[in-house]
Amino acid sequence: MGLVYADIELINGGDLEMSRRNLLDVDEVKRMHVNILVDTGAIMLCINENIQEQLQLPVVETRKAQLANGHIVECNVVAPVEVRFKNRQTTCRAMVLPDDSEPLLGAIPMEDMDVLVHPARQELVVHPDHPYFAQMKIKKIENHKIS
Repeated sequence: MGLVYADIELINGGDLEMSRRNLLDVDEVKRMHVNILVDTGAIMLCINENIQEQLQLPVVETRKAQLANGHIVECNVVAPVEVRFKNRQTTCRAMVLPDDSEPLLGAIPMEDMDVLVHPARQELVVHPDHPYFAQMKIKKIENHKIS
């Protein structure tokens, strides 16, 4: 399978919340469209420093990450970031990769939006079994009592 890219919208989640509370005009919410590499081997959403700067996303922590070439780097983690794809959305943290690194859509935001890579068409699609809403799998716990 080749590389799969998707057009997504990234939104500053803090701005979005301020807009919902009528503290910021909806036109002032920082957002951008990104053609992102869909990487089922990555865990998190990964953006680059340019995207972080444009969306003015606040740093919430730093973490070490191992890059594909094996190097370990320390990266900022920013939040909240709202990710939108077609009729799906999720809010998550994003790891900020150095310089103009290629942004990656990882497994956690993909699972939360209930999207998958269509192998024949080589594209990101909403789950075909439930195209109108995201559906999560939750395993039932038998004979479990909550105190």
